[in-house]
Amino acid sequence: MQSGRLGDVVRWEPDAYGRLRDAALSLFVEQGFEKTTVAQIAERAGLNRRTFFHHFADKREVVFAGQLASDDLIATEIRAQPSGTDPLHAAVAGLMLASDTLYERYREGAIQLGAVIAASPELQEREMVKRATLADAIAAALRDRGTSDAAAVVSGWAAVAMFFVARNRWNQPGNQRPLSDLIDEAHKEFLTA
Repeated sequence: MQSGRLGDVVRWEPDAYGRLRDAALSLFVEQGFEKTTVAQIAERAGLNRRTFFHHFADKREVVFAGQLASDDLIATEIRAQPSGTDPLHAAVAGLMLASDTLYERYREGAIQLGAVIAASPELQEREMVKRATLADAIAAALRDRGTSDAAAVVSGWAAVAMFFVARNRWNQPGNQRPLSDLIDEAHKEFLTA
């Protein structure tokens, strides 16, 4: 929160989180993820390294920021589905709600972020970990609804696969369709395959 001093008074910097995220994304696009340092990100944002580490554990977390909030929202929506809803439909409902309420806010940066991840083996590996974390969160929410462990795990991974198929369509240049529509489309394709 501190980025400078004015005499002996600490000066607060507004929207440090957003400025750091924007600076990081622009640097990742310009010079690649691996060549970008935390110091460069902080400098571009007009902040210091301490402020960066107040908001992010490392530069990879800038790319995947918001995952915990997203996972929590998805799990809450899954648990809220009517009792007769099958596990896969419940999981898709959670993903669609998160898409409409969280992901659409980041549409502008989605294309750039997709390109940054695609160009970095380190980020691709981290994304696989994040997919597993999401599948686990979905499976746990489904188990809370009374779904058997095997069905919860299979439904969780199937939903995650549909989500990433949809997300990869969503972050293509020229796409104007909402992510939730693309998730619904991937779900229908899965069911008719």
